[in-house]
Amino acid sequence: MYKAQRRAALISINIFAALLFIIIAVSLAPQIKLTDYRTYSNIFPIIVTAVVFAILLFASTTTFFNARDTIEKNVMDNGATAFLTKFIERLRFCYSLDDFTAAVSEMLELNADCSVLYVDRNANYVLYNSPNKFTTDPAILNKLAQNYGADWHDPINFIGDSLGLVAKRSKARGFFFASDGEHLYIFNRYTYLFDGEIYEKLYEEFVRFQNRSRIIASLAEISELSTEWQQLADAQISFLPKKLPEIKNLKLGAYFRPLINVSGDYYTVLPIDENKTLLMLGDVSGKGLAAALVMGLVMNTVKIKENKEDLVGMIISVDAAIKGMHLQDKYTVLFIGIVDTEKMKITYVNASMSDPIIVTRSPEGYRIKSLSSNCSVVGIIPIEPGDVQVSEQRLFSGDLIMMASDGVSEVMNEDKVELGDTELFTNTIKASASKEPQDFVTDIVNLVLSYNADTRLHDDLTMLVAKVGR
Repeated sequence: MYKAQRRAALISINIFAALLFIIIAVSLAPQIKLTDYRTYSNIFPIIVTAVVFAILLFASTTTFFNARDTIEKNVMDNGATAFLTKFIERLRFCYSLDDFTAAVSEMLELNADCSVLYVDRNANYVLYNSPNKFTTDPAILNKLAQNYGADWHDPINFIGDSLGLVAKRSKARGFFFASDGEHLYIFNRYTYLFDGEIYEKLYEEFVRFQNRSRIIASLAEISELSTEWQQLADAQISFLPKKLPEIKNLKLGAYFRPLINVSGDYYTVLPIDENKTLLMLGDVSGKGLAAALVMGLVMNTVKIKENKEDLVGMIISVDAAIKGMHLQDKYTVLFIGIVDTEKMKITYVNASMSDPIIVTRSPEGYRIKSLSSNCSVVGIIPIEPGDVQVSEQRLFSGDLIMMASDGVSEVMNEDKVELGDTELFTNTIKASASKEPQDFVTDIVNLVLSYNADTRLHDDLTMLVAKVGR
């Protein structure tokens, strides 16, 4: 219905604009003397016609987009589809299975007369079922398990009376989503009345709920957070690489020191193939539990992203995941890059990280090249794919890539001078660039601690260093 109405609106607006343009053109035609090539008497009406055409084109485009938004709102917020739209809105605020079941009970069962079954196929365990004979019938559960196993990958499916798949929604008595081994079945006799556009929206929100609930469960399943921060810190550490991978032509070093038990800093190394490796380091705003939750969510989002080379898509996914948590004033800065040791280049997006650099040899000694920011912070302001720029830098054998959180460069001495503003910092980087990555990291960490005069640090310290070889 939504697509049909949108198509009808586009056709109607284009026809109206075309007719109006023809009428204006015809009215100006007598003034255009095309045969009088020795004068410019025809220029004015031609210019007027062109201007009118441009105005009509702009007006029709604007009208279409306004009409499209109005049509979408009318379709999605009215009739049977409105039940699913309201459930989607409620689902955005669900962070646990309890939140989810409450939303199902209120929005789908009571208001929409739906029966719901939520099953973990990997464990063959019912996470939730509506309290009625249909979704609690063992025969129904067994048949669904036989028809749709844990390896079922089609995300959106429509079910008929016999619980088999149907190609037409008009024949469906329900539908189900399959995501990461979990199946969400929603049965309703008037499924055919739901607009087709709503299923993709609901599926996307269901997947976001899965990610949120798993991250929060892994970080927040602690009985008393005030007395058991160490458990939370251990859960957070589990998201970071336990051991840096061994990669051909790429040596690695890292350091992670949270200011308190939990941190908003994170890093990871993910080999893509024999020649390409994804490097990421970031910092979530603030400290404590909320920052740790966002950190875990970002790490999980990047890890499960299928196309690791789609850096723009990666940033957009991270942005959507953070915004989906609805945590006030939470965002992240991050650097994410792909090192290609065959083509000897790094392709990257720097979302407002201040410190990523390449240290390269030259006849005069080591030089420092900045991997400048080309994207805004992620998770708090609107970001479209066109707002994310991907940049490249050529690499040479022996080049060292350094990523660090601002706790490294912004550490202050007793005179309140930041380390990153000193020649001491730059000279230490150049002097240690010839060393192995982990030895380089050790030198920088020792510099930070000595520059701080062994007083209390004020931020997390995180570094990831990669050295290219051939």
